[in-house]
Amino acid sequence: MSIRQSLLAILDQGPCYGYQLRAEFDRRTGSTWPVNVGQIYSTLERLERDGLVARSEIDADGQIHYAITPAGSEEVAAWLGSPVVRSGATRDELAIKLAIAVTLPGVDIARVIQIQRTATLSTLQQLTRAKNATDDPESSDELAGLLVLDSLIFAAEAEVRWLDHSETRLARAAAAGLAPAPLNTAVPKRGRPAKVQS
Repeated sequence: MSIRQSLLAILDQGPCYGYQLRAEFDRRTGSTWPVNVGQIYSTLERLERDGLVARSEIDADGQIHYAITPAGSEEVAAWLGSPVVRSGATRDELAIKLAIAVTLPGVDIARVIQIQRTATLSTLQQLTRAKNATDDPESSDELAGLLVLDSLIFAAEAEVRWLDHSETRLARAAAAGLAPAPLNTAVPKRGRPAKVQS
């Protein structure tokens, strides 16, 4: 997720200070992705360095406001007008966990999958309850929150389907006699040489 572009898009609506940006981001995303204020200010510093925002007026409470520059507005327009490119080589921790676990001797991979399925189904239930509580939006903020919840629900449903598919694939592999391979100690030859004791 791009905090940078999200903050720029909010600033395109008018100058804000750090805590205000955090509150706006939280409100506009349905409080689903918490962002700490330190991350907001470090992002603002980078945006200022890159010429996309400029420090604006200081209000009566001493808050420094940031205003978007024309270059920042151009970046917002480019971000909103382009697709999100998803890399095929994402580092999905669950996929890596299952890939490693299936190669390790003595690991009950079915149990690993079942533990994850239980957790994902629990998350799915929580998300569905949250969605049902505000399923008829009365404001654009509620609608924004619902869009985010829908995305999270679809992702959780896809994860459950993938776990079911993985379980079936693993059962077929076990029936075919596929077994974890032992550690390959022959290759590669590169690495740090052992220190010679004198």
